[in-house]
Amino acid sequence: MAYVISEDCISCGACEAECPVSAISEGDGKYEIDAATCTECGSCADVCPVGAPNQE
Repeated sequence: MAYVISEDCISCGACEAECPVSAISEGDGKYEIDAATCTECGSCADVCPVGAPNQE
C-alpha cells in the first residue's frame, strides 16, 4: 500500500528530496505522495524528522 503523509508534516522537504521516483510534491500546507507513483520503498519515512509518512 502506498505511503501517505499525515497532518504531522512540517513541510521540511526532506522526503521529497529522498524519493527515488519523484512521487512527492509540495501540497497545500504539507507534502503529498502520488499513490499511483509510490513504490512503497519507505525512503520518505526513513528521513522524516516527525514520522509523517505512513502506509495506510
